[in-house]
Amino acid sequence: MKFSEWEPIYLRICGDFGFSPDSDAMSVRMLKAVTPNSDLRDEDSIRPLIGSTVTVVGDSPGLEEDISKLPPEGCVIASGSSVLRLLRLGIMPQIVVTDLDGNINAQLEASSEGALTLILAHGDNMDLVRQYAPLFTGPIVLTTQGRPENTVFDYGGFTDGDRCVCLAREFGAGRILLLGFDFEHPNPKEGSDPVMKKRKLEWARRIIFDGDSSDIVQPC
Repeated sequence: MKFSEWEPIYLRICGDFGFSPDSDAMSVRMLKAVTPNSDLRDEDSIRPLIGSTVTVVGDSPGLEEDISKLPPEGCVIASGSSVLRLLRLGIMPQIVVTDLDGNINAQLEASSEGALTLILAHGDNMDLVRQYAPLFTGPIVLTTQGRPENTVFDYGGFTDGDRCVCLAREFGAGRILLLGFDFEHPNPKEGSDPVMKKRKLEWARRIIFDGDSSDIVQPC
C-alpha cells in the first residue's frame, strides 16, 4: 500500500484513538538512534521471501486449531505475539512483524535463526524500542505507521496482524492463508484493555477485508 493510500486511513485511526503523528515520528527517531549497528535491510530483502502464496499468522486463541485445519504454505509471516506459539509448534517464521509486544525472547530467538524482523516504532512503544530494538541480531527492517523516509518504511496497516497482510499484498502475494485471526475474541493480555483491543481489531478487520479480499483464505 502506497503511503498516499494509507495516509487517510492512518489519520482517521489517529483521530479515533487520539494518537499523535508527532509522537509516532519521535518514536521513529528513537528507533533509528538505537539501531546504528544492527543488520539493517530494505525491501530488497523482503521481496525474495514473498511468493504467490504466503501464510499470515495472528495470535488468536484458535491459532493451533487453525494450523491443524490449514497447514501453513509458502512464506510464514508472523505477528510478534504469535512467534512463541509457532516456535512451540516447530514452525519458524521467515518474517516477523512486531511493535515489540508479546514474548520478546521468542522474537529474539527467531531473529537469531535468521528471521527477517520488521520493527514498528509508534508513539506508545518508545520505551520498548529503546530497550529491545538493539537486541535483534538477525536482519531487521525499520518501519513506521506514519510518513516513511529513506531508511524507514511503511507498507500500511495498524496492528501487527493486518500489517502482515499489507506487507504480503505489497510484495505481490496472490493467496494469503490467514491463521490465528479472531476479530471478536482477542487473546487476553496482562495489562491490555480488552475494549481497546477489540476496537483495534475492528480496524484490522476493515484494513484486511474492505475492498477486494478474494486473496484471503481462512480455515473452515
